[in-house]
Amino acid sequence: MNLPNKLTISRIIMTVFFLVALFSNFPFCYTIALVLFVIASITDFLDGALARKHGLITDFGKLMDPLADKVLICSAFIAFIQLGWMPAWMVVIVVARELAITGLRLLAASKNQILAAERQGKNKTITQITAIISLLVKNSYADWGFIGKLFGFEIAGHPWPWWVAEISIWAAVTLTAYSGILYLWKNREVYLKDC
Repeated sequence: MNLPNKLTISRIIMTVFFLVALFSNFPFCYTIALVLFVIASITDFLDGALARKHGLITDFGKLMDPLADKVLICSAFIAFIQLGWMPAWMVVIVVARELAITGLRLLAASKNQILAAERQGKNKTITQITAIISLLVKNSYADWGFIGKLFGFEIAGHPWPWWVAEISIWAAVTLTAYSGILYLWKNREVYLKDC
């Protein structure tokens, strides 16, 4: 197994530890979850970059890299419902979009078509990662001592991580819905032929 594929597998494993930290009740558990999520997100960037740079693109990587991304992102958002950090309807939009696009790609693959990732999809992923990190910062910075106090200054009645998290969540959900609709419309011939 090459290095990019090992990084992909490590992202799935880190997702498990991320969830364990998120639902644990020990000091700095949210900070540990934040660190694990950031590291996992970096592996998302590295595995694809290394595979392209060194010609290590494999069928395994083509399948597992986007799957590992979806497992990490969807796990975080679903966990946030349980923690009361996000409303369920927002998470439903995110998860439904990911399932719909995955289903569309599988349908296209069954017809020997490959649907490339779009720029809006990459932007969507960046906003989702930003939203998750901002929610983790919002809920962990109070444990950081002096550094946490720097994060705690208020703007219009709320600490600034609260504002960043709110804006990031709305941006992620909006762009997720928009990119999903755009992708489904652009590739409508894949599923309309069977209707």
